Amino acid sequence: MDFLQQLGIQDTNSGAYNGQWMETSGPLLESKSPASGEVIASIRQATAAEYEVCAEAAQEAFLRWREVPAPQRGEIVRRMGNAMREHKDALGRLISLEMGKILQEGWGEVQEAIDIADFAVGQSRMLYGLSMHSERPGHAMREQWHPLGIVGCVTAFNFPMAVWAWNSMLAFVCGDAMLWKPSSQAPLCAIALTNVCRPVLEEEGFGALASLVVGSGREVGQRLLEDSRVPLVSFTGSTAVGRGVASTVSGRFGRTILELGGNNAVVLMPDADLDLAIPAIVFGSVGTAGQRCTSTRRVLVHGSIADEVESRLVAAYEQVRIGDPSDEATLCGPLIDDKAVQTMMEALDKVRALGGEIIYGGERVALEGGHYVKPAIARAQNEWDVVQEETFAPILYLVTFEDLEDAMAQHNGVPQGLSSSMFTLDMRSAERFLSAAGSDCGIANVNIGTSGAEIGGAFGGEKETGGGRESGSDAWKAYMRRQTNTVNWSRDLPLAQGIQFG
Repeated sequence: MDFLQQLGIQDTNSGAYNGQWMETSGPLLESKSPASGEVIASIRQATAAEYEVCAEAAQEAFLRWREVPAPQRGEIVRRMGNAMREHKDALGRLISLEMGKILQEGWGEVQEAIDIADFAVGQSRMLYGLSMHSERPGHAMREQWHPLGIVGCVTAFNFPMAVWAWNSMLAFVCGDAMLWKPSSQAPLCAIALTNVCRPVLEEEGFGALASLVVGSGREVGQRLLEDSRVPLVSFTGSTAVGRGVASTVSGRFGRTILELGGNNAVVLMPDADLDLAIPAIVFGSVGTAGQRCTSTRRVLVHGSIADEVESRLVAAYEQVRIGDPSDEATLCGPLIDDKAVQTMMEALDKVRALGGEIIYGGERVALEGGHYVKPAIARAQNEWDVVQEETFAPILYLVTFEDLEDAMAQHNGVPQGLSSSMFTLDMRSAERFLSAAGSDCGIANVNIGTSGAEIGGAFGGEKETGGGRESGSDAWKAYMRRQTNTVNWSRDLPLAQGIQFG
């Protein structure tokens, strides 16, 4: 495969980069295609000692990088964005090969990384503070933002490139270094993206800003969480693991950005435009084979249109082509591994045991070597435990409601709070959904689906989704430390609050 050579992927690859690729000595990790089961390449993982070398290099690079003016940092990020543009096709094909996304989604993920680089370039000239009026004569007050340090980035398999870019492009313009621990299910994507970006940094003498350690959670992941040199950890993964991450990092007074589970619903009001809603639901539930944190898990549908919605969804699902994600005609690729398939089957068994009905799909699909399933549609009750949980697979639960109050109660009646959507042509319903008494999610949409956020808005959720924001808006502030300054330019020393002393 020519694109692997273009991205610097070899038969056996180093699992650690600290300004140069290191000789690593950990166990060998094989990266397998979820579409065929074939080994793509191997990675010699990093050990604890090699993690330490990478962390030291990242810290040294940070101490120099923070002195570089922010607009100059932005210029270097601009060049990294252009490097990703030049390799967009190859990077997207690697995502498809190693993670199993269809090609359109693989290319889309790389474009998202390019987009956040463009955003960060502009942000590099807008790291704004404030000026404030002092109560004391001859005094000036202001607030400014300074670089934070090393940002630890722990990414999941389902977005093996974009999430690093969300964090790194902003962190770089904010004056920080990055220390990346990628998922062991998609390590080649991390190695390839590092290979694309590192020449730009190396040319400036800052290669270690993009340090990388491929290794187990026990060997290197836990050390990253406990490392006091890493003031901020961005973690993407399950809620269960996120609890441990939050506890460990906060125990040393570090900060976290947590992008955890989602249980996202689309609410279909009686006046919903189903010509818009059905495609949005299908993409949201079937895209990435249901392996997005923003995947549509639940459809809350008014009883008056439930039968029509069911029939139209089944008809749409019957048109979804399942197969090799590198085939541009494919709409649904494989799950990441056989464990994910088994988890889906167990969830569907629970639905049946509770009296639910699988009205479409839910079977394994026999394609040689791959982890394929037919996306499922099931009638269910919102309060069932299996519906309350996030199953990382293409299962869509159909739940009926009576009125807007019932819809909102069921919508918010889950532990997670990431993405949400309502389809309606009624202004009152839409504005209620977006109000403080409406959706309790970090993302709330009207007449578009739950999946496919743009980088301009801050991304993240509430409740068990973890909290914190990445990507656009003012998410850059998470990567910096705030400082309040007061300057006395008078000849006196008045105290605040009018205190007289001495």
